Amino acid sequence: MIDLDVSLDETMSELNRIVIDPDKLGGQPIIRSLRIRVNDVLDLLAVGAPHAEILEDYPELEEADIIAALEYVSRQ
Repeated sequence: MIDLDVSLDETMSELNRIVIDPDKLGGQPIIRSLRIRVNDVLDLLAVGAPHAEILEDYPELEEADIIAALEYVSRQ
């Protein structure tokens, strides 16, 4: 059941996967607490790496992490 007080945009958001911690990687946005920078994921996407390849190279990542990185940068 969807809480009617929460917008549809918020219920579909993956931004909770992005962490900014000044004690990790100089405060750069990272995926969960994995020490994988959002920029690293975005750089791979920018050169055309498909999601499946990124997930194979970084098995600790999940598809939702890639979506979170894209959502994060789209809101900047």
